[in-house]
Amino acid sequence: MNSSLPSRGRPRDPRSHEAIISATAELVAEAGYAATSIGAVAARASVGKDTIYRRWSGKPELVFEAVFTTTDHAPNPDTGSLTGDLTVLLQGLVEEFNAPAAAAALPGLLADFAADPVLKARIRSDFLAPSKERLLIVFERAVLRGEIAADTPVDLVLDTLAGAVFFHVGLLAEPATPQLAGQLTAVVAKGIEIR
Repeated sequence: MNSSLPSRGRPRDPRSHEAIISATAELVAEAGYAATSIGAVAARASVGKDTIYRRWSGKPELVFEAVFTTTDHAPNPDTGSLTGDLTVLLQGLVEEFNAPAAAAALPGLLADFAADPVLKARIRSDFLAPSKERLLIVFERAVLRGEIAADTPVDLVLDTLAGAVFFHVGLLAEPATPQLAGQLTAVVAKGIEIR
């Protein structure tokens, strides 16, 4: 017996989702965060505003997903070492923060997050927690290879790496050199490796 209820309404069209995400990133890069509106995104994506509001609570959540989750769908790296895996992950994060849309969105998003604790909690639970969860396999493999201890504070390591990229590229607007991901990885990996 099938206990699941049938879903109501039309199923979501993945093409609409992609069109909305692309339109949002383009508009933020072109016009800035403040000038980007749900109406403008809907017009560019050729969807109704109600289609957007059924999926996102508002502009901050939509912009966050469009701009700061591009690395969430990449396959987990498996280079054979924690240092190699973290370098690949960080390179994607550096590229994400270095994109024009990220630079344009960051100040407005930070202000919206600071002003709305509910939004901040939703971003944390809907986007950041699943992203971290997905990366646990990288650390599990490192434990199995004997590179790090099983009690390594993975959340803190990930926060440290993302925070360094955020600060260096997002806030200081320092150039993201090709070596940045490797340098940050080397610093953090050295701190957590088994000695």
